[in-house]
Amino acid sequence: MKPVIRRARADQDLLEAVEHYLQEAGEEVAFRFIDAVEKAFAHIARHPASGSPRYGLELELPEIRFWPVERFDYLVFYIERDDHVDVWRILHARRDIPASLRERSGG
Repeated sequence: MKPVIRRARADQDLLEAVEHYLQEAGEEVAFRFIDAVEKAFAHIARHPASGSPRYGLELELPEIRFWPVERFDYLVFYIERDDHVDVWRILHARRDIPASLRERSGG
């Protein structure tokens, strides 16, 4: 199992999503979202090659993959490194994913 390391932009994405769920759906849903994201992180830590390379191929970033957040319309975008999993973004599935990934704002 590889450690999952989130970039600053992924942390910002996560915080924005949690704030949205707190305001729109309440504390219980926000906590369920956090649990689901943690479950996604655990999965990619154990099986980093299992994520889809769809957007990576589309953007000529073949190393980037994504894994869905269960029961929520969010996707975790990451790259498998030799010694860790590098989480780039946590994006709502209905966003303009290619434009968001092109920002490449890590940290």
